[in-house]
Amino acid sequence: MNTWRLLLQTLPARGAWNMAVDETILEACGYRESLPTLRLYAWTPPCLSLGYAQPVTDVDLARLAAHGWDLVRRPTGGRAVLHTDELTYSVIGRLDEPLLTGGVLDSYQRLASALVASLHALGLSADLQSKAVPGAERNANPVCFEVPSTYEITVAGRKLLGSAQARRREGVLQHGSLPLSGDLTRILQVLTYPDEAARTRAAARLLEHAGTVESLLGQPVSWEQAAQALIGSFRDVLQLDLQPGELTPRENSRAVQLMESKYAHPEWKGISRSKI
Repeated sequence: MNTWRLLLQTLPARGAWNMAVDETILEACGYRESLPTLRLYAWTPPCLSLGYAQPVTDVDLARLAAHGWDLVRRPTGGRAVLHTDELTYSVIGRLDEPLLTGGVLDSYQRLASALVASLHALGLSADLQSKAVPGAERNANPVCFEVPSTYEITVAGRKLLGSAQARRREGVLQHGSLPLSGDLTRILQVLTYPDEAARTRAAARLLEHAGTVESLLGQPVSWEQAAQALIGSFRDVLQLDLQPGELTPRENSRAVQLMESKYAHPEWKGISRSKI
C-alpha cells in the first residue's frame, strides 16, 4: 500500500486560503518535502471560483458583493463553481506517483474509481460517464455543473461531482466539488446574463443536468459522513495507507504568502483596481 498524507480540514476557510494551500502542497510534493496528499475541506463565506482561463466578465461583481460572497480563481481549468454546502477534495502528488502517472484522463479515471465508490457508500447509484461530448471544450456556458464533459460522475443522468486537474513539473493537482445540499441555481444570481429571462432558462437547464447529494438521495448527508465515505473509498479502492497529518510549518508559511500575493490579489482574479 502506498502511504499518503490525509489532511482533514474540518473548519471551513476562505477561498483564497483554500487555493493557496492546494498549490503549496503541490510545490512541497514537487520538492519531495511532503507525501502525496488527500485533502478534504470546506469554504466560508460562500465563494465563487473561476477556472484559471475563465473571464471575470462572466461574473456580475455588484451582485456578488451584495450577496457577501468571495471570488477566487482556481489554478485548474473549468468553469464557475459556487462553493457552499459542499465537500471539496484535492489530490496532490508528484508526476511519478503511480496513481497519477500518464495523462489527465489516465489519472482521472483511476481517481474516479474511488470517487464513484464513495458515492456508492453513501447510497447513491453513481456512474462514470465516458462518452465523448463533441465541442464540450468550446462550450461557452459559464457554469461548471451545466457543462458536459467527456468524463463526469453522474447519478440518474445528472452530474453530481465535478473535478478539474492541473499537471505541472512539480506534479498533479486534482480537486473537485461534491454539493451536499442547497439550491444549485444560487450561482446564477451572481453571473452575467443579458436579461432575467435568460437567467431563468439557465436555472431550468442547471436543475435538469445536475443535482446535490440530498436531492438525489432523498435525505441529507453531513460533511463528516461524506468525508468518511471518501476516506474509506480511497483506502480500499486505491489501496492507500492514509496517514492523518497537518500542514508543515513551511507549507503554512508558504500558503500565507501565496494567499496574499496571488489568490487574494485582484490582478489574479482578473479584476482591475478601478473595479474594487
